[in-house]
Amino acid sequence: MKIIQKELKLKPRSRGFHLITREIEEAIPEIREIDAGMAFIHLKHTSASLTLNENADPDVRRDMESIFNNIVRENQPWYTHTFEGSDDMPAHAKSSIIGPQLSLPVSSGRFNLGTWQGIYLCEHRNHGGARRIVVTVLG
Repeated sequence: MKIIQKELKLKPRSRGFHLITREIEEAIPEIREIDAGMAFIHLKHTSASLTLNENADPDVRRDMESIFNNIVRENQPWYTHTFEGSDDMPAHAKSSIIGPQLSLPVSSGRFNLGTWQGIYLCEHRNHGGARRIVVTVLG
């Protein structure tokens, strides 16, 4: 069994849902050596998340941002964790709802995704900065 593990630093992104599939694939060219396996992608932050969703129509990413902003609103009077700004506590809640990790099959040297699937970095802060992910591939 071959094990590949890399920590990647993603460029800073604005608040929203961003496709990062290609960025991950390009950072781990060793994945091309895996005929069949599993990839585990872990985001090392508590105010952003990862999900798998539509990769073709950018309206989906905008709508996802709108949906989560309506589910978890800023400036609620019951928030006590407010020192880091009005977007911080909602970002933690959104991160817990969506989650920090993905498990994906690897086939023939690539993530085995559906036709319209892509990996999203869900940036929940207005200025979250560079994000780090750990990609572990077993194959």
